[in-house]
Amino acid sequence: MLSTLGVCSRCLVRPARLVCNQRLLYQRRGLQTDKLLSPALLTRARNLAAEHANLSNQLTTSFDPKIARRAGELGPVAKAWAEWSNANESMSELHSMLEDPDTEAELRSIAVEELQTTEAKLTAISDNLKRALVPRHPFADLSCLLEIRPGAGGDEASIFAFELLQMYVAFCAHQGLRSTLMKLERGDNRADALTEAVLEVEAEGAYDLLRTESGVHRVQRVPTTEAKGRTHTSAVSVMVLPSFPDTGGGDGAFNFDDPNSDYYIDPQEVRTEKMRASGAGGQHVNKTESAIRLTHMPTGIVVSMQDSRSQHANRKKAWQILRAKLAEARQEAREQELVELRRGAMGGIGRMGRGDKVRTYNYGQSRCTDHRSGFTVHNLDNVLEGGETLVKVMDSVRSWLIDREILALTSEIIKKQQ
Repeated sequence: MLSTLGVCSRCLVRPARLVCNQRLLYQRRGLQTDKLLSPALLTRARNLAAEHANLSNQLTTSFDPKIARRAGELGPVAKAWAEWSNANESMSELHSMLEDPDTEAELRSIAVEELQTTEAKLTAISDNLKRALVPRHPFADLSCLLEIRPGAGGDEASIFAFELLQMYVAFCAHQGLRSTLMKLERGDNRADALTEAVLEVEAEGAYDLLRTESGVHRVQRVPTTEAKGRTHTSAVSVMVLPSFPDTGGGDGAFNFDDPNSDYYIDPQEVRTEKMRASGAGGQHVNKTESAIRLTHMPTGIVVSMQDSRSQHANRKKAWQILRAKLAEARQEAREQELVELRRGAMGGIGRMGRGDKVRTYNYGQSRCTDHRSGFTVHNLDNVLEGGETLVKVMDSVRSWLIDREILALTSEIIKKQQ
């Protein structure tokens, strides 16, 4: 009779000189736990943990900001590697105890229970190690800006864009994140439609939390203006941008003044135009040149801002958005170069850009499907309320991103070893 672990129950109650076949099979399975992580990733984890230990030793004698920053980056890898190593060492000791014919029956029973518990934990520990091995995005710890624009679909797209804005505001409220509407341009015909919105989420790590939302969001439903009850498809573009500190990083992380930095913008390459604001806002807004439009001439990126009555405030916000857009574009270009280098090893897998369809919201079926992770939920109301169902969808995309990064990282390591 076999236990749930595949261990012969007779071996638990009396010593035996010969180990039964089922126990040998389980032993082999235990020794193959490395398959949860490829040998290439294990080697990388071991090397990075050793580097972390070496850097930590150096910091005990003298402090160096660069060494401290690198040690901080490697800290999660070292911690996850220690947990993984301890779990495997524990499993090896428990297997040895089960293989020893002199082990008492009571200890055997305890060993099997411990094996079951450790094996259950090992999967989660391995997942943590994989996540730690994925290089953190350079903007991961920053606040972020969500730019929402309607795409194809006319008024219906503008209405859904407004609903997505409400969804993200509600999500931030549920998650305890501070959100501020930096820019809101409404449609001409309706108060519940927009032509552009920028929402700032001011929280450490907001970019990493929300970057899964970049791309084209598609809605399928019967518009209120549709007389024949036909389902229409409209699209809204969501762009997640980093929100930088006002003065950049004091330690050089985000240097706004270094011409060689990704975060530098040459003022001479930016055309500034002052204009009168349009739309609602009272006589002051409409009669003074408080609106600002910035054009980065080398790239053609245009940012306009008119929400504030103060020209200075509008200029500051416009520069913040322009800096975010340029930094994101430069980072995307760098990621695309890396994809091209990896393409052969990864079998043609590329990256999804901001123009790709990422999610569909189907009102008729109360369904939300993310096309990257393939995850589908049938509680659309809760998704649009920014509730737990939306969190589940976003979590599925993060897992998908990690899997892709692990695949790319493994392929890159193997290619270097060849």
